[in-house]
Amino acid sequence: MAKAVFTTKIEPSYDDLPEERYHFPRAYLRQVEAAVGDWIVYYEPRRASAMLSSRGGRQAYFATARVVRIAADPGTPDHFYAYMAHYLEFDRAVPFRESAHYYESQLRRADGATSKGAFGRAVRPIPDDEFDLILRAGFAAVLNAEGQRIGPPTDRQEPTELSEDPEAPFERPIVERIIARPFRDAAFAEAVKSAYGETCAITGLRLINGGGRAEVQAAHIRPVASGGSDSVRNGLALSGTAHWMFDRGLLSIADDYTILVAGDSVPEDALRLIRPDRRVLLPERTEVWPHPAQLRYHRERIFKSGVKL
Repeated sequence: MAKAVFTTKIEPSYDDLPEERYHFPRAYLRQVEAAVGDWIVYYEPRRASAMLSSRGGRQAYFATARVVRIAADPGTPDHFYAYMAHYLEFDRAVPFRESAHYYESQLRRADGATSKGAFGRAVRPIPDDEFDLILRAGFAAVLNAEGQRIGPPTDRQEPTELSEDPEAPFERPIVERIIARPFRDAAFAEAVKSAYGETCAITGLRLINGGGRAEVQAAHIRPVASGGSDSVRNGLALSGTAHWMFDRGLLSIADDYTILVAGDSVPEDALRLIRPDRRVLLPERTEVWPHPAQLRYHRERIFKSGVKL
């Protein structure tokens, strides 16, 4: 097994759905096979689509997942799918370079410039220590709350014959923590609230408490217990009241992002909290808007009725 970086665009030319699958040609089969059972990080390049003139990509690592298995694409010869588990988005996108530090050493040429040839490989192996640093930078807010060290490595004095390198305190590897529900809940909440600007998608309110924190929660559209992922596209930033009503099927969302109400089940006072235009407040980045499949699941399995406001 070996960790790897998988490159995927905002508008991929391949059939990528990062939460579930990664689509790739035979040219990368050996590298992807080496990653089966291990973890990868997703990288978003500068090009947002397959067009050579395309721009708008963040040039950053944005999520991690574990490769479960590979299967041939039955519809496209010499193409394959890597199926993923434990997908989790970073609370901040991590640039491939911060100051003089390259998170992937192979992207840095001997003269200090960026290696375009290395960037040209859509799938590339990455050492464990570099993978770990990317995750520490990507989950900075969660790790900071836990009191963990974050960010690129800093210079430190080398041990000499007359001194001993002090033993570092034991830190549980981050890859062991990201499958734990408390860590995933915290990371999901940070990513969702950041995407929505800490504003409730249904009421449009951004309330800050006395401690300076936004009074908004991260809600799963399709519950994790029912197979829902921890992708931002399976999430909404909601106030406590809106979250309660959404989870109980009193509110839902149509494919055109119109807010749906379950008949007469919602009190008039609660209805007045909903945004005047009766549409969900969406993130600026369209690629993290709620996924239609997740909204459909909520309407069909959780919502009590299909009455529009």
